[in-house]
Amino acid sequence: EEHLSADEDHAIKAVLITHNETSTGVRSDVPGVRAAIDHAGHPALLMVDAVSSLCAMDLLHDEWGVDVTITGSQKGLMLPPGLSFAAVSRKALDAHQNAELPRSYWDWSAMLTTNESGYFPYTPATNLLYEALKMLREEGRENTFKRHDRLAKATRAAVAAWELENFCLDASGFSSAQTTVKMPEGTDADALRKVILERFDMSLGSGLGKLKGDVFRIGHLGDVNELMIAGTLCGVEMGLGLAGVPHRPGGVRAALEVWSSEGGDA
Repeated sequence: EEHLSADEDHAIKAVLITHNETSTGVRSDVPGVRAAIDHAGHPALLMVDAVSSLCAMDLLHDEWGVDVTITGSQKGLMLPPGLSFAAVSRKALDAHQNAELPRSYWDWSAMLTTNESGYFPYTPATNLLYEALKMLREEGRENTFKRHDRLAKATRAAVAAWELENFCLDASGFSSAQTTVKMPEGTDADALRKVILERFDMSLGSGLGKLKGDVFRIGHLGDVNELMIAGTLCGVEMGLGLAGVPHRPGGVRAALEVWSSEGGDA
């Protein structure tokens, strides 16, 4: 907000935010960012990357005042990568219309024109998308979010029981899509991941950038249920022992207790 208030010439054209930060397992406060922009009285667009959050947690494009939301097919939509989607506000469309920056790939004109008649200018692989949407519709929007919350809550309980640390320390930022786990001092996350992959044929997410070797990531989004995540946590707990990582056994039991108490409601 401070930077926007100081930008009297409105050189800042947009504020970009990632709803679910995949490398850290932190969920960003999108409504809070919208409120900061409004409080500063700045005309910047609010653009949200929802690639790993869509269908795993609530995202209200219109109600939250988002101007551009982008997402992909390979996360909560449970599909192979290759499809991308954009929700665009009237304000963003006006900005697109008046922009003078040359562009080709990022030009919405062809899509907007062809969509008026219900078609695409290209040939997107939408066949599998219909099945994914059918699955989501059958489960129900709120039930989908609750399932992801239950899986995330149990995973966090397992991490705490192992006496390891969740990279996200603020409960308001906990992700329902994945959990990033910090390794104890002097241990290597990639060595742990190698042991688990070789012994149990299970692949955990690696630390990215500065976090490489310091964290591993447990995904719990998409077409997964309690039994599948329980198996994942079993693999992690066995791997921690085999890799000699200091921890306290009992993470799997802690997760099961979350699911068995009050239906595991988050």
